[in-house]
Parts: sequence; C-alpha cells; structure tokens
Amino acid sequence: MKITSTSCICPVLVCLCFVQRCYGTAHHSSIKVTRNQTKHIEGETEVHHRPKRGWVWNQFFVLEEHMGPDPQYVGKLHSNSDKGDGSVKYILTGEGAGTIFIIDDTTGDIHSTKSLDREQKTHYVLHAQAIDRRTNKPLEPESEFIIKVQDINDNAPKFTDGPYIVTVPEMSDMGTSVLQVTATDADDPTYGNSARVVYSILQGQPYFSVDPKTGVIRTALHNMDREAREHYSVVIQAKDMAGQVGGLSGSTTVNITLTDVNDNPPRFPQKHYQLYVPESAQVGSAVGKIKANDADTGSNADMTYSIINGDGIGIFSISTDKETREGILSLKKPLNYEKKKSYTLTIEGANTHLDFRFSHLGPFKDATMLKIIVGDVDEPPLFSMPSYVMEVYENAKIGTVVGTVLAQDPDSANSLVRYFIDYSAEDDRCFNIDANTGTIRTTKVLDREETSWYNITVAASENDNPGLLSHVTVGIRVLDVNDNPPELAREYDIVVCENSKPGQVIHTISATDKDDFANGPRFNFFLDEHLSINPNFTLKDNEDNTASILTRRRRFSRTIQDVYYLPIMISDGGIPSLSSSSTLTVRVCACERDGRVRTCHAEAFLSSAGLSTGALIAILLCVVILLAIVVLFITLRRSKKEPLIISEEDVRENVVTYDDEGGGEEDTEAFDITALRNPSAAEELKYRRDIRPEVKLTPRHQTLSTLESIDVQEFIKQKLAEADLDPSVPPYDSLQTYAYEGQRSEAGSISSLDSATTQSDQDYHYLGDWGPEFKKLAELYGEIESERTT
Repeated sequence: MKITSTSCICPVLVCLCFVQRCYGTAHHSSIKVTRNQTKHIEGETEVHHRPKRGWVWNQFFVLEEHMGPDPQYVGKLHSNSDKGDGSVKYILTGEGAGTIFIIDDTTGDIHSTKSLDREQKTHYVLHAQAIDRRTNKPLEPESEFIIKVQDINDNAPKFTDGPYIVTVPEMSDMGTSVLQVTATDADDPTYGNSARVVYSILQGQPYFSVDPKTGVIRTALHNMDREAREHYSVVIQAKDMAGQVGGLSGSTTVNITLTDVNDNPPRFPQKHYQLYVPESAQVGSAVGKIKANDADTGSNADMTYSIINGDGIGIFSISTDKETREGILSLKKPLNYEKKKSYTLTIEGANTHLDFRFSHLGPFKDATMLKIIVGDVDEPPLFSMPSYVMEVYENAKIGTVVGTVLAQDPDSANSLVRYFIDYSAEDDRCFNIDANTGTIRTTKVLDREETSWYNITVAASENDNPGLLSHVTVGIRVLDVNDNPPELAREYDIVVCENSKPGQVIHTISATDKDDFANGPRFNFFLDEHLSINPNFTLKDNEDNTASILTRRRRFSRTIQDVYYLPIMISDGGIPSLSSSSTLTVRVCACERDGRVRTCHAEAFLSSAGLSTGALIAILLCVVILLAIVVLFITLRRSKKEPLIISEEDVRENVVTYDDEGGGEEDTEAFDITALRNPSAAEELKYRRDIRPEVKLTPRHQTLSTLESIDVQEFIKQKLAEADLDPSVPPYDSLQTYAYEGQRSEAGSISSLDSATTQSDQDYHYLGDWGPEFKKLAELYGEIESERTT
C-alpha cells in the first residue's frame, strides 16, 4: 500500500518529497510494497509462504487554523492491490474519522473538513484498511497511522500571575533584584520561534530594568529615597518570535513600593517651647505633650523622650506614647505657686532602632528647651496627713472624743477652714465632727462585736469658697473591752454508759467568746463552788481551752435515773474576768463492752432482760386487751345515771369533799401548805412522808438563818442539791413548789397613809434615790415641784 502527502515542510516530509521525485509522481509519494506470492517448482511439492503485509507506517501533517473554503488535503492511501478499476474500497477509522477526516473510498484521498487547534489536540490516531468492494474481504491487514497538527504562531505570551505587587528597601544599591516575571506561550516550543519569548520594559525607566531572557527586574538607580517617591508602576512586555517583527506580545504591570529604612533622624519643629501648668494639677496627671517629627515610618520612626537637664527634673517626668510617638509630660510632685513660679527643662527625642549603614546621616536624636509656667489658683484646704487612723473603746459614752483632723488653706490668704463628715445616704451615722476644730466624737454607743472598724470621709472647705473641698479618709478602730462572757461552743449531747468506771472521761467540751483574743481565751472551766460536791460527775480543766467530763462513781442505771444535769462555770482571760454558767445534760445509755452506745431508750430494757420477740408480742397483746377492757368499763359507767347528791362515804381516790365554806387551817391537812410560803417564813423543814431520810439534815435554825440571807435563786439551787444528795429518792419525779415575793423594795412602802395632808409640806427629791424603776415618777414630781416653786 502507498501513503502519499503533499506536505514537505518537516524533515520527514523532505524525504517523502525526495521519494516522490524519484518515482516521477507530481502530487503524491508512493512506497511500493511487494506482495507475498506462491511459486510452483518442478519436482517439488507446493510450499505455502506467509504473505507480507502491504502497509507501511507513516505520518500525515495538517496545518492548524486552516481557514480555506475547501477541505484541506491531508494525504492519500493506495494499496498495491489497487489496479485502478475501482474494485478496492478504502475504509478510515479512529479519532475524528468521518467527522474531522473523510476519505474517498475509491481513490484513498484524505481531507480535513474542520479547522484544527494544536493547543487543544496535537495529533490524531487513525486506522486504514483496503477491502475488496465485491466480497468485502480485507485485501491487506489494518494499519495504524498518525495525523499531526502542525503549529502556527497563533498564541501571544501571557503573564499568569500578574499584576504583581512587590517591595524593595529604599537606598538599595543599583542592580538589586526586585522580582522575576515569567510569561508562557501556548505555541509549540519545539517548532520554530513561536514560543521563544523576549522581555522588555515599557514603563518604569530609568528607575528599573529587566533582563530580556530571564525576566528579572532590577533597580537601575543608586539610593532611591522613599521619602522622595514611594510607589512605582513598571510595565513589562513579553514578545515571542524572539522579538522579531510580526511576533505576538503580552504585558503585565509590576507595582513596586520602596520600604522604609531608618535614614532620617528625629527633629523638633521648634527649639523653644512654653507650657502653662496650674498649681492645682494632680500628681501623676499629664500636664502637656511634645513631639519630634521623623520622616521615617514604622519602627524606624519609634523614639523615646527623656529630660536631660533643667531645674524641674525632680518635679516632672516624661514618657512616650507608642501610638502617637508623642512625649507625655507628667507631674511627679505637687506644684506651689507661692514657692516657685516657673521651671525649665531640656527634652531630648532619640530613635530606638538604629541602622548603622546610615550612621553617617546622624546623630539620630534632637533636643529642645521647654519652659513651664506655674499658674496660681485658689487651692482647697490641705490636710496635715493623707489619711488618719483613730481608736476608741467600745461601750464608750456618747460624746467621747475619738481624735482630731487638721487642714489649712495653702494659699497666701490663709482662710479659715470648716469641717464636716461626708456621709452617704445608707451610712450609719455614729460620729460627728466639730466644724471649727475638726474634733471627732461618738454619737452612739459602739459595739466591737457588731462593727470593729469604721471608715468615714471628712471634708474641709474654706469659709470664703465653700464649693472648694478636699477630702481625707479617717479609719476608726473600735477597741475591745471584756463585755461578753464565754459560752459553750455548741449544744453538747453527753452520754454516760451504765457500765462506766470512776475517773472515766465521757466527753470533752470547749467554749467561745465574742471578745477578741486579749479578752477571750484562755478559758477556765470549773464547777460552781456554792453547790455541794456532785457525787456523779466532776470537771477537769485541760488548760487548753477545753475541759473533760469525768465520772465519779461506778455504774449508772437507767431504771433509777436516766438523765443527770451538771452545772458548770466558764471564765475568760479578760481583765476583769467574766464568767457564765451552763448546765450540761448527761444521758445514761446502755453500751457495748467496747464503749459503743447500744441504746438510750427505756423500751430497750425488755430486750436486755432476755425476753424473746414472741414474749414481747404477747405482752403487747395483753396490754391492748386491758386497754380495751378499761375503755369498755368507762363507757358503761358513763352510761349509768349518776345521782345528783354524792354521799359523804363516796370517797373517789384522792378527792376530799368539803361541805363548809371556811374550815380554816383544818382544811390544809391534805396538803402541805408550807411549800407555798416564803422560805424565810417556813416554820420547819418537812420531808417526804413516803420515805424516811437516812442522813442527818441541817438544823432548823441554821436553815432559817441561811434562807434569810440568800435570794430565791440560791434557795432553789440549795433545794435541788439536797434532792440530788438524798439517797432515799424514789425512782419517780416529785414536784415541789416555792412561792417567794422577793426581797424588800429599796423604796419601802409607798402608801399615802403616812403622807402629809398638804402638798406644800411634801418633798419629792427622795424619789431620785429609788432607782431606775421610779425615774419617771421622780421626773414627774420634779416638774410639779418646779412649777409650784415658780
């Protein structure tokens, strides 16, 4: 088969054209391929040979972007089996066959029907076959060939990353690299100069230059100054065809900014400044600003200010505002116009970040002179101290002096000063101040345990200018006095085991005191000395502000007594010492051998006696039956009609019936009336009639003399002690009632029987000696006496 083409551009086509000329064809080339034949040799059998393929691989070329009116001729297919009689049919398959590429099935001519773009597809792979038109059988095997799209210069160079933004330091050396730009060309770089790019600068000269081959942009001048010009716009062009005439080009913009370096020292606009500062300026406040200019930016313009000379170095200080780069002048000490009216300062501003490459442009600092004029103002009174601390004892009388504050007019006029306490609406006004002297006094009785510290604000103003105020804080500490007795730290639940031994510690108690440490601990614990010795318990002071409760006898019994009361006394360490009395309740409980409490309730005795659960249930059942019988009996008795007159012989339990109106002393035989009398009026001490005392009690005359000298509280305590010491007390409680009117009043009798008949003869001054109970009466009669005298 022969493959022909009209293209003779590339070196491969040159060879094909040479073959064309050799065979004498004008429009196509032919490559002859011999076919395989079978020969019959005499005397030999027929031998079958494999036929050779009649295809030869080749390439076709077609120009891209063909714009002609007729389809572009690509090449020709020809089979050696084609005798020109139209019996051979050519078939084309593969990429673009039938759409882009068509073939004349008789002649084998191939044409391109569309304009192709090499940048979209560079080649097409096709398959050709020659078949017998009559039998549709292939004359030769199918062969593959390629149609390549031949490039033309139809794409201009492009800068894919533009436009560019880049920086370069100012004052850079000439030739400093700024940026490398790259343009790309979509044309075939292996064919001709269509993709060979050359760079040139269209805008930006004479400041910058570009390398034509590499696209590197460099500075073209020495010492480019940012302060003179900061931004540059450079236009770079890329042209293909090696820059020849007719080549395509593209351009991009490079925005170049010069970055700052510290090549400019700071400078004050003036060499002399003047500042007015009133003497009322507060210490620590800013009184003025000053600024030095620096043409640089960023950190290169940072500077610090300092006072290097002048008579106001100790009075003023200067700091730097990093945002505004200003020097802030502040007051270190108060000003006084009457003492000094002006100050002079030398202020220096210096860069903080130096670049030694430009040290020859320095020095990078500057100085100026600042004169400060002190202004005279009417100043508020000045207190002698910035704050005051005073002390006063609690419970002090109203009007007690706490302390004195002092303020003076600092001006030359030396006006008089008035004082007052600046109270807010919710403050508790416990103090007042003398407006002229500044003396602070109490207006209430203070309690340290309620408030231990007071903070008040005292204000002072001049008489000539009341609106000009100054304030000072006064702290008042309330000192403690021993006015709170000690108390038990909490309610104690004390338990003693029935099997306890003498001297056994059953509990430890502690105390608290609302007073401070000096008037509180150390605490002393002891039993009341006025009471008899307790036979059951004793108290031991541990000398560490605690006390231990110890037993004094062996074994306790809940059946006899299940609760004991132990009165104790507690005293504090104040001067004078205060004491208080408390009563501890001790419960008797059943305990295990290891001391654990088993039970403290009386119903547990049944189980401790060894009764089983069934026995307990039987007992409870019997009790319920008895209660039901009693209720039934009472119900039946109430249903009976009771007689209106009760017989004298009808004695019901303890009820005694009297039928006279006044039997006198005979009526008291059923009740011991002595218990209701004044203890001092008791004729004799009577004991319980159900038992006989086994101890010798106090004689009658000693008891009567003792009762006359003590009050009812001591009498009751003595009776309680006697009852506790009585060994014959039965296991049930008894009630004894005592009536006592109290001691004789200091006022004596206030009866009017002995009074004079006329009011003029009566003197009521003695009413003031009767005590606080008669204070109102004394005031009332005192007013009557004064009116009568008037």
